[in-house]
Amino acid sequence: MFKKLSVTFLIVGMLFVIGCAAHVHKVGDGAQGNDMTTARQWYVLWGFVPINEVDTNAMAGGATDYEIVTAVTPFDFVLNALLSEVTIHCRTVTVQK
Repeated sequence: MFKKLSVTFLIVGMLFVIGCAAHVHKVGDGAQGNDMTTARQWYVLWGFVPINEVDTNAMAGGATDYEIVTAVTPFDFVLNALLSEVTIHCRTVTVQK
């Protein structure tokens, strides 16, 4: 009984993490330091229509070597779970110079 319950929790837990992915874009030679700027991108209709514009060029501040990471963080996951009833979702965009 305990083994079946453990396997069930493992499978359910894996289903929650399957969709979590990060996209990393390196510009120039990539990040050269630890200076980071973060913004949240909001969408309606389950991610089909963006609400706001996140300008990564402005976030980079004129740097020629930086890295852009877009991901669904654990905080975004909680927000998405709470706001999914009204079709609003978000993700975090981070620029590291």
